[in-house]
Formats: sequence, C-alpha cells, structure tokens
Amino acid sequence: MAKDTIDHLLSGNAEFVAGEFQEHADYYQSIARRQTPKVLWIGCSDSRVSEDLLTGSKPGTIFVHRNVANIVAFNDVNIASILEFGLVHLKIEDIIVCGHTGCGGIAAMEDGVHEHYIADWLCIAAPAKENADRAAREQKLSREEKLELLTKENVLLQIKRLHSLAIIKNMRAVGALPRIHGWLYRVETGAVEVLVDGRAGHERPAP
Repeated sequence: MAKDTIDHLLSGNAEFVAGEFQEHADYYQSIARRQTPKVLWIGCSDSRVSEDLLTGSKPGTIFVHRNVANIVAFNDVNIASILEFGLVHLKIEDIIVCGHTGCGGIAAMEDGVHEHYIADWLCIAAPAKENADRAAREQKLSREEKLELLTKENVLLQIKRLHSLAIIKNMRAVGALPRIHGWLYRVETGAVEVLVDGRAGHERPAP
C-alpha cells in the first residue's frame, strides 16, 4: 500500500510537469529565480487544510509555517526563523493565523492526551482552554460548540503571542507592518470565517 501511495505521488508529479508546469512555464521560471510571497501563513499541519487550494493561490504567493494546532511558541526556533526571514528578508506585510474546525489538536486539548510530546506542545495553548472552559460553563455549550469556541480562542491567543514577540514590537515601533489576521477554516464547507481583520492597520475583531 505504501509503495502504491508513493507511486501515485510520483505519477502525479509527472502529470503536473507535463500539464500545469509546461502550460505556465514562464511563471514557474520566474518564481524559480526569486520568491516574492505576499502572506505568511501560520496554520495547522492537518492534511485537510491546504492553504493554496482553499485560497485559490499559486505557488510562490504564500510563505508557510504549519504545526499541530497552529501554535506560536516563544521557544520555537523554527517559527522564530520563519518570522524573521519572512518579515525582514521577504518583506511580507500580512500574517494569517488560521485554525480549522475538526482539529485533532484542539480535540486533544479538550479531552486530554497522554503522549508526552503532544501533551507538552498543547500546554502552550492552555490560556485558550481556560477561556473556553469558562465560557462553556457560563453558556452551557455543547461539546461541538465548545470545540469551535476553543479553536477560535486558540487563534486569538496565537495572535496575542505574535504581538508580544520582539520582532513584531520592534517593527511596529518604527511604524512598519505586518498586519495580522485571524481566520477559521471550516473543513465541512470549505469557507473561511474572518475572526480578526488586520487591514485597518491594527488588529480588530471582525464584524
């Protein structure tokens, strides 16, 4: 089965080269020389959430960081280097933090998980869980309603974390971008819900 899966991927690449790549050869040659992405995407590793497909974007337009539950961790050298490279060297002006419905990381955060690394990683999002727990008690939310709320609270928490990073604060201190946006992608409909809209120059909850 594994071999069949790999063969399928390789045959898919051959079809890509013969079709899409050859049909738009000039574009692909231009991005081979230099990338100029417009957005830094911080999303979940979930295989159902493909940032290029769900936004109708071409290769070369989105700079991507993905991890379990789209978390911004203070001690993560990976996301720190991606932020620095994207903002300083690629001059990206917009960051999107995108959570999604049906997230396994969010469900594990709610239900508890025993695997060591996953449990430790999800602890980073504990403040979002505390907010969702409080709201669920007050509003008597169902499990599904609470999971959606927790997903949204997690996006808002990661945006708050971005604001606290030195690279963002120092850029803002001299009047520079980035704008920061919070999205929720609904895997069951394919639609994006805007939670935070940063286009006004400062982050504000979407109407």
